[in-house]
Amino acid sequence: MTRSTFTLLALLAVFSLASLFVGAADISAGDLLAGDAESLELMLISRLPRLLAVLLTGMGMSIAGLIMQQLCANKFVSPTTGATISSAQLGILVALLFFPESTLWSRAIFSFAAAVAGTWIFVWFILRMPMKDPVMVPLVGIMFGNVVGGVTNLLAYRFDMTQALSTWLVGHFSLVLRGNFELVFLVAPLIALAWIFAKHFNIVGMGRDFSKNLGVNYTAVLFGGLTIAAMITASVVSVVGSISYIGLIVPNLISLFKGDDLRSTLADTALSGALFVLLCDIAGRLIIAPYELPIELIIGSVGSLIFIALIFYRLRFGRKSMSRSALLALFGLERNRRNPACGGLQ
Repeated sequence: MTRSTFTLLALLAVFSLASLFVGAADISAGDLLAGDAESLELMLISRLPRLLAVLLTGMGMSIAGLIMQQLCANKFVSPTTGATISSAQLGILVALLFFPESTLWSRAIFSFAAAVAGTWIFVWFILRMPMKDPVMVPLVGIMFGNVVGGVTNLLAYRFDMTQALSTWLVGHFSLVLRGNFELVFLVAPLIALAWIFAKHFNIVGMGRDFSKNLGVNYTAVLFGGLTIAAMITASVVSVVGSISYIGLIVPNLISLFKGDDLRSTLADTALSGALFVLLCDIAGRLIIAPYELPIELIIGSVGSLIFIALIFYRLRFGRKSMSRSALLALFGLERNRRNPACGGLQ
C-alpha cells in the first residue's frame, strides 16, 4: 500500500464516521452506546445505507470514467461526456412507460441495456470520425448525450412522466434507505472485474495495432471494458440518479500525480472518488441545514469549474504518459502510439 493510498483510506474513514452523525435528526455516539432504540433504528435504516451508497457511487463513477479514458486514450471521455448517463436515464423511462409497476431491479435491466447500447453507439461513431481531435471527441459525446436526453424529455412530456422521471434526472441521496439501494452493490464486483482486466485495458489504450501485436483482441476488450463502465453507471443512476463529472475529474486529477497505468491508479482513483462524493454529500447536508441540497448541485458546480481548468491544462501541457512509456519499454518498443479509435492525446 502506497503512502497516498493509506492517506486516502485514513481520510475516508474519518469523514465516513463524521457523516453518520450529520443530518436533520440529531444522533450522538452516546445515544448509540447507550442502546437508544430510535437512534439505532435511524442509523441502520438511513445513515449506514446512505454512507454505503455514497462510497460506492464515488468509487463506481470514478472507475467507470477511468476505464473509458484508458480505453479511448482520451482524458475528456467519461460517462458524462460519452452519453452513458443520458442513455441510462432513457432506459429507466422506457421501463416506467411500459412497466409502471416495475421494481428497482426491473428498471435496472432496462437501464443496463440502454447504457451499454448508448456507450457502444458513441464509440462506434467515434471509430468512424475522420477528425479525432482530443477535444472534439467529448464534444461529440456531449451532443449525442443531449440528443438522447432530448428524446427522454420528449417522451416524458408526451406521456406525462416528467414528475416520475425527475428522481433520476438530479442525483441525490435523500431517498436512500435500507431495502431500496442494494442494487448499487453491483459496483463492487464490477470494479474487481476492471482490476482483473486492467492490463488488457492498458494495452487496448495503446491502439489497435499495438493490441494485435501482443495477441489481444482489440474489439472484444474495448467493448467489454465499455460494458463494465456502462453497467457501473447504470447501477448508480438507477439508485441515486444522475451525478455528473465524477468520472471525468477524479481520474484526471489522479493521473496528474500517478500516471496512466490503470492498475496502479485504480485504488487511488476509487478512494478519491468516494472521498470527493462524501465531502460533497456532507456539504449538501450542512449548507442549508436542516434542509438538504441535491448532491448533483454541489458536484455539478465544483466539477464544471475543475473541468474547465482541466481543459486548459491538457491543451497546454498535454497528457502525462509515464506509464505508457513504461509499457512501451516493457515490450521493447520505442515509438509512442495513439489510439486511433478515440483520438488520444500525445
